[in-house]
Amino acid sequence: MKILTGNDLKSGAVIWWTGVGWSLDVNDSADVADGGAAIIAREEGVQNVFAAYVVDGVKDETGVRPGHIKERIRALGPTVRLDLTLKPSDPQAVNWVI
Repeated sequence: MKILTGNDLKSGAVIWWTGVGWSLDVNDSADVADGGAAIIAREEGVQNVFAAYVVDGVKDETGVRPGHIKERIRALGPTVRLDLTLKPSDPQAVNWVI
């Protein structure tokens, strides 16, 4: 599975391509297969996202998980204070990154 990530142009937040738009939740990610470059060109062109790139992802019964630790950290949020992450009430959130 190939997914797109980038940063929101206005807020700088990490966002994920859903197939029709962008979401803050990695679980909303759509598989772009080989079409990532075209989507990036279009979305950066209309200034919906900046610094977008394609990453490997895995989808299972728990949702979508980026394949590399860097993107897992970006998807979750700060690692130094789990109360500031996107999953603050999930005691297993730290295990999701590793």
